[in-house]
Amino acid sequence: MHHVRGKDRNQSALFPVSVADLVPENHPCRVIEAFVDALDLGKLGFANARLGETGRPPYDPGDLLKLYLYGYLNLIRSSRSLERECHRNVEVMWLLGQLAPDHKTIANFRRYNVEALKGASAELVRFLRSAGLVRGEWVAIDGSKFQAVASRKSVISPASLERRIERAEQRMEHYLAQLDEADKSDDVIELDRENVQKAVAILRQRQVEAKAKLEELSREKLSHRIESEPDACLMRGKGPGYNLQIAVDGGSALIVAHSLTNEAVDSRQLQPMAEAAAAAVGNEKLHVLADAGYSNGAQAAALEEQGILAHAPAQRGRNSSGDGQLFDRTAFTYDQASDTFTCPAGKQMRRYTLKRKDLLHYYRPTLEECQQCPLRSQCTEAPRRCVSRHQHEDALNRMDERATTEAMRRRRCTVEHPFAGLKYRIFGHPRLLMRGLLGAAAEMAIATTVWNLKRAMSMLGAKELRAKLA
Repeated sequence: MHHVRGKDRNQSALFPVSVADLVPENHPCRVIEAFVDALDLGKLGFANARLGETGRPPYDPGDLLKLYLYGYLNLIRSSRSLERECHRNVEVMWLLGQLAPDHKTIANFRRYNVEALKGASAELVRFLRSAGLVRGEWVAIDGSKFQAVASRKSVISPASLERRIERAEQRMEHYLAQLDEADKSDDVIELDRENVQKAVAILRQRQVEAKAKLEELSREKLSHRIESEPDACLMRGKGPGYNLQIAVDGGSALIVAHSLTNEAVDSRQLQPMAEAAAAAVGNEKLHVLADAGYSNGAQAAALEEQGILAHAPAQRGRNSSGDGQLFDRTAFTYDQASDTFTCPAGKQMRRYTLKRKDLLHYYRPTLEECQQCPLRSQCTEAPRRCVSRHQHEDALNRMDERATTEAMRRRRCTVEHPFAGLKYRIFGHPRLLMRGLLGAAAEMAIATTVWNLKRAMSMLGAKELRAKLA
């Protein structure tokens, strides 16, 4: 009896005649190759797609694109890690014809081909639509936060700068007090005056820089700034990051459109995402499902004019005065013909101002009517009650009526799955490797392309998808 033992390292071995024998016909590598070979890289704008007459031959951008698609498919995103795979991974050797570009070449390809990578992602969506996988009857849109390269320590605000100035002042006072004590004392105190003076000078310089930054924030009326990555935005609970918007086809769970923004909220993304999705699926009468974060009356009205119907709950403020026991705005009746509200006591409320930033019209009764009203104690604690109405209230109401419980359930079941796949099956951890909005957009373009390839292989199988691509 003995253990299972390996072969002698010095024994000659006969490997397969070709590397192709190590890659099965239904392997994802073959799908990646078929997809990239079907692209017109020059038309998409990839660097070095068209060769010059002189100079050192560059790497084919198609090979580098294949490498990145393979890497993201297998949770390998770092250029140095991809360089190692070129030397030891048989699948990568087959995919690249045993090429082994260095990490700088690999990194530069992703950095300088942002728009081309977006174009490749869009080309895959067009192919999947022509293959009948994208149904295009309705889409679900949503946003999710991805951490930027910058850390929380790089975020400066007026409060943090004031604390920095105060700490520098305290430390300078401490050092200067040491010098004074040494001057006044009759005893010999061992003190390196030169080093102390250098420390004071450094602290004074830091204080000057902090004050300059504080003045700059005040002048530009900014609540914060991310020093190491100005493009990023401070996302609640996640630190510096970006907001990825995706539109997912309801029939196939394929990502038909995506966009990266540094706005922390989704309220201005309804129209651009809906229009991008409609163009991608080729349906001018598209139904778009979204959550309450996309409540935007102006954009909902603009989409209706184009024939695109948004399904999203309307977000409206509630009267929280009086512990929430006062009349809600729903107790007031609006009359379209006269453009007035009628309060629960039957008094007429006329429009008196427009808040242009939020597109809200405000209505109120006369001061005498409100103060003499018998229902005043149930209505307001202010001198008189005001009620607001959105400029596109009718579009908001129609959008809210379409946001049924079933529609919201379908939205949730459709759009949450791709986000989970992107974050933990492609990124491995929802944190970016590239700085800036353009760098982050390049990563997202590759990731969404990989998601759609994985999803299409799941639906058709690798061999059939490869045949359709060919």
